[in-house]
Amino acid sequence: MTNIKGIGASSGIALAKAYKLEMPDLTVSRDTVEDTEAEIKKLNEHKAAVEKEINKIKERASKNLSAEEAAVFDAHLMMLNDPEFASQIEGKIKDEKLNAAAALEDVATMMINMFSSMDDAYFKERAADIKDVSTRWKAHLLGKKLPDPTAIEEEVIIIANDLTPSDTSQLDKNLVKGFATNIGGRTSHSAILARSMEIPAVVATNAVMQEVNDGDFVIIDGDAGDVIVNPDEATIKEYEAKKADYEAYKAELKKLVNAESKSTDGHKVLLVANIGSPKDLEAVKANGAEGVGLFRTEFLYMENDDLPTEEQQFEVYKEVLENVDGPVVVRTLDIGGDKKLPSLPLPEEMNPFLGVRAIRLCLQRPDIFRVQLRALLRASVYGDLHIMFPMIATLDEFRQAKAILLEEKEKLINEGVKVSDHIEVGIMVEIPASAVLADQFAKEVDFFSIGTNDLIQYTFAADRMSSTINYLYQPFNPAILRLVRGVIEASHKEGKWTGMCGEMAGEAKAAPILLGLGLDEFSMSATSVLAQRKRINSLSYEESKALANKCADTCRTMDDVVKIIKDETGIE
Repeated sequence: MTNIKGIGASSGIALAKAYKLEMPDLTVSRDTVEDTEAEIKKLNEHKAAVEKEINKIKERASKNLSAEEAAVFDAHLMMLNDPEFASQIEGKIKDEKLNAAAALEDVATMMINMFSSMDDAYFKERAADIKDVSTRWKAHLLGKKLPDPTAIEEEVIIIANDLTPSDTSQLDKNLVKGFATNIGGRTSHSAILARSMEIPAVVATNAVMQEVNDGDFVIIDGDAGDVIVNPDEATIKEYEAKKADYEAYKAELKKLVNAESKSTDGHKVLLVANIGSPKDLEAVKANGAEGVGLFRTEFLYMENDDLPTEEQQFEVYKEVLENVDGPVVVRTLDIGGDKKLPSLPLPEEMNPFLGVRAIRLCLQRPDIFRVQLRALLRASVYGDLHIMFPMIATLDEFRQAKAILLEEKEKLINEGVKVSDHIEVGIMVEIPASAVLADQFAKEVDFFSIGTNDLIQYTFAADRMSSTINYLYQPFNPAILRLVRGVIEASHKEGKWTGMCGEMAGEAKAAPILLGLGLDEFSMSATSVLAQRKRINSLSYEESKALANKCADTCRTMDDVVKIIKDETGIE
């Protein structure tokens, strides 16, 4: 029996035979070719086959994944069809009389190294796309078959060095009971997908591919980060009991689908979900979310080569509003930084996270902004619409954005189009400037929604995607708690409400703190709603208030805060 330690990336216990996803040998021979035109023809014939294959994978993926998760394959297709990528490969074949596979490998390696060395998170992600696409293309050229997860016909635990988006999209949740990888982290693509599919996962083991053989019996503990290989009978029984306990816990959670989110002393909050498209609504309902706290509309733009029309957007917003029994907070276009559009090329900037993005882009391109606002206003009569502007830094920005919204509303009314009279207009608080000036913003906005992911990185001046300084991603630092408290207090003073749509809203440790700080709405991934409801329903609001203020006022470090939460509530 061997115990391999890694990082628990997705909760749960799995017991099954190991299925190793091993890459074939894709070693390339560097041959000289005389007929370069025939070699280029061969390159493009295999490129067409790869495109067909990626489209098939994308089609399968769209049935199981959200639009946000499946959008990665659009990036793969864009990379495959990038004329610069293809021309560089063809140039190598012509100029160096190099065979197609070697030319592809040289160009891909050069581009992967170039993108990997960039500070911009968007370009770092492109390196992974190039690797995935070029590996598939090279395998076709070499006549080798890549691992095919769709061939699995029995219950298994996937063992791999890493799982690409192509791999994870093909996993059959009914047969794949979990996975373990050599590399990765809690925020890696495979880990995020595992959580959305509710498959237990352990990543960053460093040794699982070397230690596990095909057919070995394996146990995965996605909470503790353990991979146990060929366990004895006693260990199997122990983990079967743990699995039964976990399944019972999940069954208990399901009983809370229609329950209120209310503390033991009667204080009510709203638990809502983050979504990326109408496809996510099924999970919203299944997990008892009381509305949508963040509809990320940029995926409407990222899915297409052209900007979405007013009519296309209207139909999507209408569908969401009609199918949600509760408020729907729609974030206007949030592009820039780590999110870019093929249909809207942006100028290169030294630091795109601090450049033209979100509301800044919308105010610079009111033609695009007005189309989205008209679609939203037209859809407003179909549900409880709240419109939220992202990355607001100054009151002038909010006033400009709201003025454009009101202009479009007046135009629609003059055209005889019905528009709801009860649309709330708010902002995402993700820049320290707006958090510090919340008392003034609260006089003009209808609500706040705190985007902790960016608020934390901007407060600590630390890129949250950087692995070298990830110690500075500190949601429980007293500085963040004080900013959050200030925003909530400012909104309440003006009779307004505050929500939170960053990752922190769904974290276990955050439940007593955010409840105690007076947060009105918690927005998170749908699969986190019931567990957070269970925690909130077990907490006293008055005790949580005392705890939260103690942490914000007396603690000096995040570790101090985490220790107090554990000591006083038992939540880890």
